[in-house]
Formats: sequence, C-alpha cells, structure tokens
Amino acid sequence: MTASERPWLKHYPDHVPADLQVGGETALEDFKKTAHRFPDKASVCYFDHAITYGDIDRFSDNLAAALLDFGLKKKDRIILVFQNIPQVLIATYAAWKLGAIVVPLNPMFREKELLYYCQDSGAKFFFISDEIASELDLSFLRECPVEKIICTSPLDFFPGQNSLPNLLKQISKAVIPGTTDLLDLLEKYHDKTVEPCKLSPDDVAYLTYTSGTTGVPKGAMNTQGNIAFNARVYQLMQSLDERDLVLGMAPLFHVTGEVAHLATAALVGIPVILYYRFDAGETLRLIEYWQATVTVAAITAYIALLNHPEVDSEKISSLVKAYSGGAPVSEALVQQFETKTGLYIHNCYGMTETSSPSHIVPWGKSAPVDPESGALSVGLPVPNGVMQIVDLENGIGPLPPGEIGEIVDSGPMIVPGYWNKPEESRNAIRDGWLFTGDVGKMNSEGWFFVVDRKKDLIIASGYKIWPRDVEDVIYQHPAVKEVAVIGIPDAYRGETVKAFVALKEGQEAKIQADELIDFCRKRMAAYKYPRELTIVSEIPKTATGKFLRRALK
Repeated sequence: MTASERPWLKHYPDHVPADLQVGGETALEDFKKTAHRFPDKASVCYFDHAITYGDIDRFSDNLAAALLDFGLKKKDRIILVFQNIPQVLIATYAAWKLGAIVVPLNPMFREKELLYYCQDSGAKFFFISDEIASELDLSFLRECPVEKIICTSPLDFFPGQNSLPNLLKQISKAVIPGTTDLLDLLEKYHDKTVEPCKLSPDDVAYLTYTSGTTGVPKGAMNTQGNIAFNARVYQLMQSLDERDLVLGMAPLFHVTGEVAHLATAALVGIPVILYYRFDAGETLRLIEYWQATVTVAAITAYIALLNHPEVDSEKISSLVKAYSGGAPVSEALVQQFETKTGLYIHNCYGMTETSSPSHIVPWGKSAPVDPESGALSVGLPVPNGVMQIVDLENGIGPLPPGEIGEIVDSGPMIVPGYWNKPEESRNAIRDGWLFTGDVGKMNSEGWFFVVDRKKDLIIASGYKIWPRDVEDVIYQHPAVKEVAVIGIPDAYRGETVKAFVALKEGQEAKIQADELIDFCRKRMAAYKYPRELTIVSEIPKTATGKFLRRALK
C-alpha cells in the first residue's frame, strides 16, 4: 500500500493533514520553547499544588549541573523508579539537557527485576523514591554499572504536612543509607545552569522496556523525534489547545504516560495533573478540582471509575476528551460508560515500539464496529503512517479489506530497534515495517480492528477462537465488571475456552458461573462459548492495566 492509497484520510478532521512536516523537532526542544513562552504557567498540578514550567526548567537545570559534575555524559543512561510525581519531569529534562537517556521503570519491581534492567541498560545513575527504596535491599546495585543513587520523596514537592492527601498520608520522608538526596542537590546547585546539549531527532530519549510477555524484556529506543512526532499526533487528533488540562492517569514509566501526558502537555503548553498513582476516588476529585479535559488510560481504569459510587456526569463534566489504549476495548463497556457519565471513550492503539499511538479515533468521531467479529475499531492510522494487514504465516501483504492477518506499521513513530538486541530488532522491524504481533483487519474505509494477539489464539476442534470475541459477549452481561479468556488443554478438543470473570460490587452472591456460561451459549457459536468459567475477585493485571493472561494460564 502506497501513501496515495490511504483510504482512512477521508475521515480525518479538516485541521489534520495527511502528513505532518517532520523536521528537527525534539521532545526537549518542545519543553524548552514552552518553558520560555509560559514560565509562570503550571506544568504540573501535583494533587492540589501547581508547579510552573519555569520551576521545572530551573530545577532540571540545577540537577543537570549536579549530574554533569558527577560525570554524566551524552548517551549515558539514568534509571527512574518513581510513581507519578513531579521528580519524573525534573530528572527527565535534566538528563536530556546533557544528552542522556532516561530508563523509566515500574516502581513495583523487586531486586531481581531491577538488577536485570540496570545491567541490560548499563545505567550509571539510579533515581528512586525513598518509600520504594525502604522496601528493597539496594545492595544488588553493586553488581551493576550504577555509580550513584539519588533518592527523593513523594512529599518533597508537596507544601505542608498537615493537609496531605490520602494517597500520601502513609508516607514519611526517609533517609536511605548510601544515597544522595535530590532536594539537597537542588539546594547546592540552586544557582547553577547548563548549556543544553544539542539533540537531533535520532537521539534516543527513552529506553522503554517492553513488558516481557513474549520473552525477555527489551528496551525499545524511543527517540526524541519519535516522541515529538506523536505528541503532535495527539495534539491534532485530540484537538488540544492552551485551554486543555491533561489528567495523568497512565503511569509515567509507560510509553502512554511519556507521550500522551508529558510530551503532549509540554508541546501544547498545558499542565499535567499527577497524583502519585491511580486511585478512582482521587481521580474523580481532581477532575472536578482542576477541571481536567483530556486523558488517555487503560480500559481497566475506566472500569474502576465506572464502578465507583461517586461517579456521575456532573463530577466529570469537564473531561470531554477521553481515550483508551493498550488493550482492545469492548463496545459494551464504551456504551455502559457513556450511558452512566455521558462521556464517550475514544479508542487509540499503539505499542511501546510505536511510541504510543499508531492508530487513533479523532476526537468527536465514533469508532465503527466490525459486523463479523463485533470488534470496536481501534481507529485510523495516524498522519504519515502507512499501515497494512499481512498474511499471518508468511508476512506477505497487503491483504484486501476485510481479510484477517497481522497488523504491520510504518512511519515516523516507529523506534529504530531494541537496545543492544540486533537480532530481536531485525525480527520485529523489517525494511521499516513493524510487525506488531497483533491480529486484525482493515475495512474498506480504512478503519482498523484488532482481533487479538497471535499468541493468544485458541484452537478448539480445529476452530480458531479469539479470546476478545468471547470477552465482548460476556461484557454484555450487566453484572460483569472484568473478564479475561484463555485457552486450556482439553483431551478431546485439543484446547477449550475458559473464562475468568470479576463481578460488580453486590453481584457476587447473585450470579453463578453456570448462568454466565448459559448467557454465552445463547449468544455465540457452539464451538466458542466457554466450557469452564471461574468467578474471581479481580483479574490480574500489569501495572499499565493490561490483563495478565499468562498468570491465569
């Protein structure tokens, strides 16, 4: 498929061009320009407290000066082990001003996991929150190239201890032996600045590690250009301007938080609301307090909001641009959320390797539903993107509209590869095409639909069953909160379908597994409906909200 054969372009809003002019934009330069234009405007709204762009610029200058004295050089790596706190921005921009690469990691990782990432990235500096560090034995860092440990507290940028929000009330600032305190560094270097390094779009901004669901975690090299480009995609497709406020529901160690929250806010010149970690009640409070307008979050976060007793259309009336990505979204869930709150959840689709969105539903448009699979469209390919469907077995394509195959992507959002893993890079990215591993189709209008992951395909008595097909039907039952479907061994059928279901509050004693199986039997082909169904209190998830099917297996 050539760029001139992109049927999806007819559905772009008038203000969105087919192709963006890709020049020398970098994520750092976007931040610097905004900090220069709006030094007194809020960059971060941390709970109820605002920190300006000028403050973040100054703090990151001070920290960069300290890191320069400590020997940080261009292309060195720094690790961040933080929740969603302002220090993420300060450390990130400080590193970029010296040309270094940021490695954001899940704060739930333990010593063995952190050891792998430290060794694989070769990071020299290790930033961590004290409440996380106090639960770890940091002696594992002796086996790593790490030269300095810098510690901070989620309380450091929250003024006053008498009015702490609930999420911070159980935290107290701790002294971690063998570490350097971030606030002490900022005070010591308060009058120091640095001449920012001249970065190119090809310079690596982040090593964002894949979740490792298909093998050893790999560090995707998200470049400054990748990040800057997709920030512009969000700005256009979400129709963002200086009146918007970003609600930081996604974790900042994930590509969604990096791009949809931080990079996009810095580009547009708007605040991002941070509140340590996702909590449904605090989310609702801060939407109303700050009048947040836009967010991107996992569908599981929307499920949590939907089932919170205080959710209503008035409380979240300011939030008009809601997006979900990371996993296929059920049409039934979108309808339930809109019915209760008046807010339509727009789909977007991407991967760590596409630096967040490769496909997105433009704000104000509704995603179509595929009549064959019942899948809700994940959106249209982004500007400059040429996407296609190829054969699952041989990778040959493009397949015609309506045919199921593997989704492959190309465009300025695709990473150049994985850190120090040339073979894995060649397998995933071939001649500029990223082979996503996701199974889907494109209709004649250019809307894309994700059927499922290739590895999650269930084959029962020779029939192919995609878990998402079954999940979408189960979500239609009014008592169901969450569902995940897997294939399990079956002596006769080879595999059979098993569902794990979490029920809405108050439904646990009312609904039995047999009733849900019967509900499915009446609504899908005989070979598809689950032969086994287990009711659980919660579906296990990754930190980014994706269901962990491997844990269920």
